[in-house]
Amino acid sequence: MTQTQPQPLSLALLGAGRIGQVHASAVASAEGARLVAVADAMEAAAQSLATAHGARVDSIDAIAADPDIDAVLICTPTDTHAALIERFARAGKAIFCEKPIDLSLSRVEACLKVVEESRVPLMIGFNRRFDAHFAALKAEIDAGRIGTVEMITLTSRDPGPPPPAYIAASGGIFKDMTIHDFDMARFLLGEEIAQVQAAASVLVDPEIGAAGDYDSANVLLTTATGKHCVITNSRRATYGYDQRIEVLGSLGMVRAGNQRPVAIETADAHGFTRPPLHDFFMTRYIQAYGAEIAAFIAAIRSGARPPATGEDGLRALQIAEAAEEAARTGRAVAL
Repeated sequence: MTQTQPQPLSLALLGAGRIGQVHASAVASAEGARLVAVADAMEAAAQSLATAHGARVDSIDAIAADPDIDAVLICTPTDTHAALIERFARAGKAIFCEKPIDLSLSRVEACLKVVEESRVPLMIGFNRRFDAHFAALKAEIDAGRIGTVEMITLTSRDPGPPPPAYIAASGGIFKDMTIHDFDMARFLLGEEIAQVQAAASVLVDPEIGAAGDYDSANVLLTTATGKHCVITNSRRATYGYDQRIEVLGSLGMVRAGNQRPVAIETADAHGFTRPPLHDFFMTRYIQAYGAEIAAFIAAIRSGARPPATGEDGLRALQIAEAAEEAARTGRAVAL
């Protein structure tokens, strides 16, 4: 007997910018889904992306009203996220949204209430959970290979600082950059954070300080049982995009090192050399973005809880706000 294949899910993309283009390619390579519509305030950008993927250009109103669209990917500016989530939750669509939901905790809480009442799945774009190397590290922890997790060190450094105009709209280093590390800390510790300590400075670009932000930060997170996570961030690493994790447990240690576009090593009379690191998050995490969208599609198909939820987004933002307060006051902040 021939088994019929389920109909592919129909997805719409809101936002045809840099990250929207990445997610459109991820949908194209995923099984069980197809991109059918693209919306963007810049019609030329929407048309270019839609044409590349065999989709149509549509308005947000039309996408919300279309009963044949199963899910939306929200890749628009941060200040539009919460309202779009609420709109598409009420329209009964499954939702994937880039982080953060909003820069205000109260706004996020109100948004998540609408999602809960609408009973639709919401997944937040914490792509690092889906990196193959970090996922393998998590699997070693879950298998008990290093015993009980006790201490974690997360290193995350950008090759260079963003322009001041970006800083002004980003919400600051803790809500824009460190928030990924806050999510990874919760993901790996398996416990909620009880206390946050932070120190932050302007060491890279005075204009970042003039915009009211920091470019260099260290954070210490502590759980109720005394587990620690140390996070070190910088907006400048002259050697490339620095992404490392080390986890110490009661029985051993597991770590994930930096990745390179080409994994070779050359030796000559001057010594051993390796190619430079990735120099951008889009290349370092391109496979993680694909795995993330595949996980979103699988969750819709199975009816399972998405692997990175709106609650995860809220928790990471709470830690970010506590880190801001800790850096500003010099005091530990309890959660």
